[in-house]
Amino acid sequence: MNTDYDVIVVGAGSMGMAAGYYLSRQGAKTLLIDAFDPPHANGSHHGETRIIRHAYGEGREYVPLAIRAQTLWNELQEESGESLFEKTGVLGFGPEGSPFIDEAIASSKEYSLSLDLLDADEISTRWPGIQLPKGYKGCFEPDSGVLYSEKCIRAYRRLAEKNGVHIVPNTPVKNIEADKDSVSIETDDATYTAKKGIISAGAWNKDVLAHLNLDIPLQPTRQTTTWFESDPSLYEADVFPAFFVDVPSGVYYGFPSFDGSGLKIGRFDIGQKTEPAYVNREYGIYPEDEGHVRKFLDTYMPQAAGNVKQGRACIFTRTPDEHFVVDLHPKHSNIAIAAGFSGHGFKFASIIGEILSQLALDGHTEHDISIFSMTRPALQQTGDALPR
Repeated sequence: MNTDYDVIVVGAGSMGMAAGYYLSRQGAKTLLIDAFDPPHANGSHHGETRIIRHAYGEGREYVPLAIRAQTLWNELQEESGESLFEKTGVLGFGPEGSPFIDEAIASSKEYSLSLDLLDADEISTRWPGIQLPKGYKGCFEPDSGVLYSEKCIRAYRRLAEKNGVHIVPNTPVKNIEADKDSVSIETDDATYTAKKGIISAGAWNKDVLAHLNLDIPLQPTRQTTTWFESDPSLYEADVFPAFFVDVPSGVYYGFPSFDGSGLKIGRFDIGQKTEPAYVNREYGIYPEDEGHVRKFLDTYMPQAAGNVKQGRACIFTRTPDEHFVVDLHPKHSNIAIAAGFSGHGFKFASIIGEILSQLALDGHTEHDISIFSMTRPALQQTGDALPR
């Protein structure tokens, strides 16, 4: 098949699948091509759950996008008839002076978000599964919670296909050519053409964008999450929140136990530089992976430090400043690019999909995405500035 399309999306993971759905709602004849069959375990969206926060420690510029993303997730949940979001609330804590916690608090004040400020004793009283030393503080956002990530992608896919989107799975892209009026995508089986293109290939973006002579400093890193046996009276989702933590030993994030799955936890601020093909997802985790998070649990949530139920590896694709890349190609304005979601992107997949559909069809978006420009100074830096 080489039918002409309005838009071709290369990479149908979190952002690409959402973009396909929003394109379909606008009546665009859309093709999605993916090297795998989404949802799958080869990218960054597997592992069942992702946190969505509105008060944002990574920068208050994200808050309007997070609020819009939540609205779109709620709409998807209603349209699909599936349970996609769990309002567990999200707790953040760290020692006094934590820049991450301070920025989350400041962003909530600027945008009048509901946020409870708590000291160490108040946190430990409210959630007995947490033990904090004096001098720690926290913030609890009751309206945030957890997205069921793989279910979200399935819902977008089902509705997009219902609206006429054509999806070609298990099909790597071999070449891309573009001029001002068209985009041509070559695979082993066919060549597809469209007026517009979207590139959202996750950890494979660097290779895909090379076809368009574009080199963005993107570094995939191997990351892991681990599920621990835990007391349901302390850590089940009906009594315990999702959490993000900035403590002297590192930056961590985690999820309550859902239906006995165990407390899930990962570490954000470290990761081994890698290439996506080299990550062994079948094996799961190594002893050192468990050691990082078990040390955290022993210190702050000792009653959750039970036996490991399971561990999984995935990929973050990081930029030097940890901000995303969402922009038009500098030489091909009919191609939109989404890349570098740096481990905190899934919650924004709904609004990034909306933005990409607008960029592709209109050449601009109503949302402020200036922080994600590919011409920003941080992307012009060279050298080893990424975490190992």
